[in-house]
Amino acid sequence: MKSCIIFDLDGTLVDSRADLCTGVNLMRRDFNLPPLPLDEVVSYVGNGTSALCERALRETGIRIEDALPRLKKHYSEHLLDETILYPGVEEGLRKLHAAGIPLAVISNKLESPSKRILEALGVADLFRLIVGGDSGFKLKPDPESLIHVIKSCDADASHSYMVGDNYTDLVSGRMAKMLCVFATYGFGVHKNEKYDFLIDDFAGLVKLILQ
Repeated sequence: MKSCIIFDLDGTLVDSRADLCTGVNLMRRDFNLPPLPLDEVVSYVGNGTSALCERALRETGIRIEDALPRLKKHYSEHLLDETILYPGVEEGLRKLHAAGIPLAVISNKLESPSKRILEALGVADLFRLIVGGDSGFKLKPDPESLIHVIKSCDADASHSYMVGDNYTDLVSGRMAKMLCVFATYGFGVHKNEKYDFLIDDFAGLVKLILQ
């Protein structure tokens, strides 16, 4: 059976917490609002840019329609200030790619910044597909984008992996009938969603799949 591996982006391949926080707080500054602490902003991540914006402005009375373009602009300008690959990610991705396993990224982040991050960090060419929150599919936890990737890779879902750090990844993987891998090192939450495997670092994922 042919396998593929689908990765979440933020909290799975890259640590983007600081830049996400910068984008949110610059947007809040535009409306004369005080900055939010890093941990609070991080807790709002995982369901797409619109959800992040809405959560960051909760109970302020500011319209999301007015704030969202500002958030997108600020984040785009600070996308790569501090964002880095997690330890072992580049080496691990290259090993998986060399093994002939089709790799893909599905993020609820918009497609353009997702691609820019992966290109700047030197790993974009390792992925057959990079799907963002505006790529024409429903956001995770809906499995629509995962099913599309599986079909595009001519892979078997039951022998393929969804790797992520958030419950949205686990739910979408389960609904797509994939094997689900939860990355404990990320900044998401699993909300008691079931997973098939748990990894504490990226090297653990490579070992799991290649063995």
